[in-house]
Amino acid sequence: MSPPPQTPQGITTALKTLGLTKYEALVYVALLKVTSATATEIHEISGVPRASVYPVLDRLLQKNLVTVSHTTPKRFNAIPPEEAINSLLREIEEKGAYAKVVLGEIYAERSSIEGGDQELIWNILGEANIKNRMRDLIARAEKQVEVIGSWSLLEDLQDAFASAAKKGVKVEVIASAWEAEVPPEMTVIVSVPPVWHERKRGSEMAGVLFVDEEKVMVAMGGEDEVPTALYSESEGFAHFFARYAELTRNYLAGKGVKQKNPGPHLSG
Repeated sequence: MSPPPQTPQGITTALKTLGLTKYEALVYVALLKVTSATATEIHEISGVPRASVYPVLDRLLQKNLVTVSHTTPKRFNAIPPEEAINSLLREIEEKGAYAKVVLGEIYAERSSIEGGDQELIWNILGEANIKNRMRDLIARAEKQVEVIGSWSLLEDLQDAFASAAKKGVKVEVIASAWEAEVPPEMTVIVSVPPVWHERKRGSEMAGVLFVDEEKVMVAMGGEDEVPTALYSESEGFAHFFARYAELTRNYLAGKGVKQKNPGPHLSG
C-alpha cells in the first residue's frame, strides 16, 4: 500500500471548531485518505494512540461521520466530506438554537442581587461591539426609541430603526446627517449640536440612545481612538441623559430646525 497523502495544515483546527476533538479530527482525516481501514491501520495512519482509536471511532459512529463493516476484523470508512460537514453544521445549528432559547429564558428571568443590577454602568469597547449592542437594544424595544447621534454612529443602524418603527415602536432620531430615505413611521431631525461644531465632532462617532425610557447607551470616540460606550438601566443615569435630550430638543425647536418627514414633531 502506498503511503497516504499528507494532512493539510490547519484542517484539524478547522474540524475542532465544528465540534470534533483533536483525535476525532485526526481519525476522520485518516479515513478519508484510504478506502477503508482497521483500527490498527487507523492508528498507523493517524498517529492517534492505539488505546484511543476504538473510543474515538465509537464517537465518530455516533456522529454519523464513519461507517463500519461486519467483517472480522472490523473495517471503517469515512462518510464523504460534504455530507459530514453538513451533518456537523446541522448539529451546531440545533445546539445553538437550543442554547439561544434556554439562555434567553434565563436572561429574561434574571433577578438583581441587592438591587445591584439596576445601578450598574457597563463599559463597551470597540465600534463593532457598540453598534451590535445598539442594534440589539433597538430590536428589543417595546415602546420607544430616541437617539441623538452623529451620522457615523447611526449610518449602520438605519435598518434597525426602520424595523422597530414598522413594529409600532415610536422612533425619534436627531442626527448630524441623514443620507437615506426616512420611513414614514419615523421622525428624523437633522442638526449638529453646537458642541460638535466647536470640537469638530460632526464626523466622529458619538451619540446617546434611549430605549423604553429606561435603558441608556452613550457612545463616544474620535478618529484616532477606539470608540467606547457606557450602558446602564440605572434610573439616575437615565434621568441625567433624558434631561440632556430634552435640552437638545428645546434648543433645536428654538432654532426652527425642521424634520425630514411629515410625521409628528419630537416632543420636549
